[in-house]
Amino acid sequence: MTDTGARVLVVEDSVLLREGLIRLLTEAGHRVVGAYGDADDLPGRMRTDGAEVALLDVRLPPTHRDEGVRAARGLRTALPGTPVLLLSQYVETVYAAELLADGAGAVGYLLKDRVSSVDELGAAIDRVHAGGTVLDPQVVAAVLTTRRDPLAALTPREREVLTAMAAGRTNRAIAAALHVGVGAVEKHVTAIFGKLGLVDGGDEHRRVLAVLRFLGLTAPADPVR
Repeated sequence: MTDTGARVLVVEDSVLLREGLIRLLTEAGHRVVGAYGDADDLPGRMRTDGAEVALLDVRLPPTHRDEGVRAARGLRTALPGTPVLLLSQYVETVYAAELLADGAGAVGYLLKDRVSSVDELGAAIDRVHAGGTVLDPQVVAAVLTTRRDPLAALTPREREVLTAMAAGRTNRAIAAALHVGVGAVEKHVTAIFGKLGLVDGGDEHRRVLAVLRFLGLTAPADPVR
């Protein structure tokens, strides 16, 4: 349960799933201020409904291909930095990469199987609402299989930490999962930033850039001097 829930706009064409999302979000402490079966005029609906976060299915009418992704990108163009969480039936790393490409953070991509958990969905909304990123673990695994070059300088433990960062985990959550202290995780995170050439622009900003590098979306930066 969140302490201060977000105002969420839900876009899902399946009535049953849309109603289920509304219930889960409410149980997680968030407030659904609008629910629709298509993504028409998404920026206008966000403004009218006073929504803070958009939760969209990837495949929406009329073609059920990538309307949700295109609507999310259009929303971020019209209202830069608007938090967006995409839901998909399948692992589609291209869609996750497209949404993350602006480097602004506040985005997430989950498989629909995850939405059956109040805690999982609520935490994902919390994370993107706070400006972070959330990638489904299966998406992270797919990226790891196909894009290894940007990570060549990282140790196996640093890769584990970066994988967890890409999934939207905090340092404390990473420490608990790896059975190490928070201080050890912080040292790994600092090492990751250094090896990826991410200059100090605030830890949250560098976490977003690290995830982008993880996805192979940005060229290596100049080495930190």
